[in-house]
Amino acid sequence: MLTLSQSIFKAYDIRGIVGKTLDASVARKIGHAFGSAVRRKGENVVVIGKDGRLSGPELTTALAQGLQDAGVDVIDLGVVATPMVYFGTHVLDANSGVMVTGSHNPPDYNGFKMVLAGEAIYGDTILALYQAILDQAILASDLEHGKGGYRTHDIRQDYLARIVGDVKLARPMKIAIDCGNGVAGAFAGDLYRALGCEVTELFCEVDGTFPNHHPDPAHPENLQDLIRCLQQTDAEIGLAFDGDGDRLGVVTKDGQIIYPDRQLMLFAEDVLTRHAGREILYDVKCTRHLAPWITARGGKPLMWKTGHSLVKAKMRETGAPLGGEMSGHVFFKDRWYGFDDGMYAGARMLELLSRSADPSALLNALPQSSSTPELQLALQEGENFALIGKLQSDAKFPGADQIITIDGLRVEYPDGFGLARSSNTTPVVVMRFEAESAAALARIQAEFKRVILAAKPDAQLPF
Repeated sequence: MLTLSQSIFKAYDIRGIVGKTLDASVARKIGHAFGSAVRRKGENVVVIGKDGRLSGPELTTALAQGLQDAGVDVIDLGVVATPMVYFGTHVLDANSGVMVTGSHNPPDYNGFKMVLAGEAIYGDTILALYQAILDQAILASDLEHGKGGYRTHDIRQDYLARIVGDVKLARPMKIAIDCGNGVAGAFAGDLYRALGCEVTELFCEVDGTFPNHHPDPAHPENLQDLIRCLQQTDAEIGLAFDGDGDRLGVVTKDGQIIYPDRQLMLFAEDVLTRHAGREILYDVKCTRHLAPWITARGGKPLMWKTGHSLVKAKMRETGAPLGGEMSGHVFFKDRWYGFDDGMYAGARMLELLSRSADPSALLNALPQSSSTPELQLALQEGENFALIGKLQSDAKFPGADQIITIDGLRVEYPDGFGLARSSNTTPVVVMRFEAESAAALARIQAEFKRVILAAKPDAQLPF
C-alpha cells in the first residue's frame, strides 16, 4: 500500500506513476473522496470508464469500490475513450464521471479525469479531494459512507449513433487514421465507416504498451507513420488521436500538419453561420491569425488560459458555441455537449472537408506564419511560477503592441508574438514563437532570451 502523495493531484486531473505514486489503495481513497463530493452535490450516481492501459482494470475496480464506500451507485462503461465517459454524464442517469486514463503519458502512468455534477473540476477542487482523504485519515471524518450499487453499461452504440445522426458528409471520403494503439482505436474506424468513409487503420489495436509510437498527435514525430501512409495510399486526409481519444491531429495528403489553431479556423467559420456574433474561445498558445479570422466572420475572438478544464469553465460562463486549444482539445457546444472529443471533432472536420474536391488544398490555404513548436525550459519544482511572476512584474519589451498576462506572458508585436507560460502539470516554462519572417522570429526569441536571462542568469534555454 502506497502513501498518498500530493504530487499526483495536478491542475486538471490526477496523474501518477503506477507502483510509485499510484496503486489500488490510492485509487480507492480517491473514489471515496470523489464519491463524497458527489453526495454533497445531492447526487448519487457516477459513470466510470478506463482506457487501454495495463493498470486500468485494477485501478478501476478499486475506484469503483471507493465510490461505493461513499454510498454512490457506479455505472461502469468498461474500456472507452474519455469523451465517452463525458457523453455518459449527459445521456445516462448521472451528471458526474471519472475516467481512468494516463492520456498521452508513458505506459507506466495512469490517472483520473473527473466531472463533478456536470463540471470538469480543476485546481482547488482537485486539491480538496486530497485534503478530504487526509482529514479522513487523521480525524476519521469528512467523507460520506454507505453501500453503493454497481452495474455495467455498454454505451458504444448510443455514442456512435449520436454522432452518425448528427454529422453528414457531402460525399464518401477515403481517409487514414492513426490511433497510436490508444483506446480510440476501438471506436474510430467503425465511426468513420458509418459516416461513409473508406478507412485505412494504423495502430488501432488497443495496446497499453504503445509499441509503435507515442499516442500524442501534438508532436510531429508521432505523425510520421500517418504522413507516409497518405503518400503511399489513395487516402485523401489523415486523422490522429491521443491515448484517450479527446484530442485530434490532422495531416494533409502532401504531409502538412494542420495544427489545432488552424483547424479551429474552419470550425469557427462553420459554427458562426449558426451563431452569428458569438464568442469563439482559444488558448494563449494559438496563432495570431485566429482573432482576425474570427472577427472577419462575425464572431468575437476570446483568448483564454490553457487547460481543458479552464476552457470548458470559460465556455460555460460565456455561452460560447466553440472553443479550442493548441494541444488539440476542441470543444463544440454547437450540435454537441461542450466537451472535448477528438473523434467527434474528426467527424466535424470530415463534414466540412467533404464539401471540397481537394480537402488538402482547403486546409493548406488557411493562413499561417513561421512558428516554433512548443519549447520547454526545464526548472525545479515551483521555479516556473516564480520566474513567470518575475517576468510579469519586471520585464520590458520595447516595440511591443500589447502584453497579455492572462496566462503567463504573451507579447504581441506588429510582425509576430512570443509566449512564455508556466506549465500547470510539470515544472517547466512553455514557450512558443510565431512571426512573419525568420528574422522577426529570431528577434522576438532574442527579446525573450534577454528578459529570461536577466531574471534567471543560469537558465538553460532551448533556443
